Amino acid sequence: MSSDPLASLGPSDLEEVDQLLESFVTEAGARCALLLDRSGRPVTAFGETGDLDETSFATLAAADFDASDQLAGLLGEQEFSALYHQGKNGSMYLAEIAGAAILAAVFDRRSTLGMVRLKTREVVPQLVRLLEELRERGAAGGRLDDDFADDAASEIDRLFKG
Repeated sequence: MSSDPLASLGPSDLEEVDQLLESFVTEAGARCALLLDRSGRPVTAFGETGDLDETSFATLAAADFDASDQLAGLLGEQEFSALYHQGKNGSMYLAEIAGAAILAAVFDRRSTLGMVRLKTREVVPQLVRLLEELRERGAAGGRLDDDFADDAASEIDRLFKG
């Protein structure tokens, strides 16, 4: 059993996350939003990500959260649940999701920190609920159908036969 709820993320779950990110980006006026796992891998993204190296971004954002957890400890806090970085032309707001993921919002002058924070407060509980469902699904065994291996072998044979 995996303690990583994202390991149980299926196609319909990913579609739900994508819809949440799309609504978030639209309502917050963000440039893009990414869902990252805490180990530094991008899960999915929505918005203007064309010039963004998602893998490097995810790795650095996860490291940023890890460093912030250490800083929080020095200040007597267990953790910081959100981080904000402001630049001249772009900013980002990172929010922890159930200890397993990070929501990263990248925004520019089309939005404000206040709007991004407001919309983050609305979407985070929805993402937490989904991750809790995934954890429960994983704890329940996450068993594949009995016919899965046969179906997978047949599909592999079909693909390689041309």
